[in-house]
Amino acid sequence: MGFFASIGLAAHERLKALWESFAFLGETVVSAFVVFVRPGQFRFRDAALAFQRATFDGLPIAAGIGFLLGVILAFQSAAALKMFGVEVYVADLLTIGLFRELGPLVTAIILAGRSGSAFAAEIGTMKVNEEVDALTTMGLAPVRFLVLPRIAAVVLAMPILTILSELAGLVGGAIVLQLMNVPTVVFWSHVSSTSTFFMIAFGLVKAAIFGLLVGLIGCSAGMRTKSTADGVGVAATSAVVGGIVAIAITDGILAVLCYAWSL
Repeated sequence: MGFFASIGLAAHERLKALWESFAFLGETVVSAFVVFVRPGQFRFRDAALAFQRATFDGLPIAAGIGFLLGVILAFQSAAALKMFGVEVYVADLLTIGLFRELGPLVTAIILAGRSGSAFAAEIGTMKVNEEVDALTTMGLAPVRFLVLPRIAAVVLAMPILTILSELAGLVGGAIVLQLMNVPTVVFWSHVSSTSTFFMIAFGLVKAAIFGLLVGLIGCSAGMRTKSTADGVGVAATSAVVGGIVAIAITDGILAVLCYAWSL
């Protein structure tokens, strides 16, 4: 009976967490609609502060990871293409890989580790200190007051960070090909000819969707924080793990849709 009871309890906890997640999503959608109708209720100052932390504070690591990603991809692909004497096409491969797939994906994972966990920790600490309950008592909706500014900030920050990460990756690839006696002018010419409006727009839309997922999951984890000794830590971990899993699943769905669109 103890074994089956533990299975039932675990299933009940999972279903309860799923129900709370759907309830949080519905409340967020309703609050977003209310703010859209009445923009004066949106806290622009909090959104600007969250945007600053997500964008400017995360810029060095996003650019650094993007640069290293470009260097690694250029070296690995050049090692294979060198056998055919077509190292110059590394620029085409790098452009497609960064703009369509790796740029938004890697940047979203970085943002999930930085901003997603930060949102969960901030809101979770307020939940433990009963500050969220105090907002409800004063007639202020916690979702509109705490969640919407952070979600709007990461949705706007993700495309900016993605563009900077992709540019840093292209710079890294150009340096690698320069060491392989491929002129920089030729590299950027291939980048320009390979880049299309659909490719760039698809990557930016994907980045915005990833930012939405990071904001929703991070804030949801914070709102579901338990008042225990490790509650905030569990919420931050849940935000990072859940964000990365959601990003991976969504990326796979978008990859299939992109392939179907190109047929």
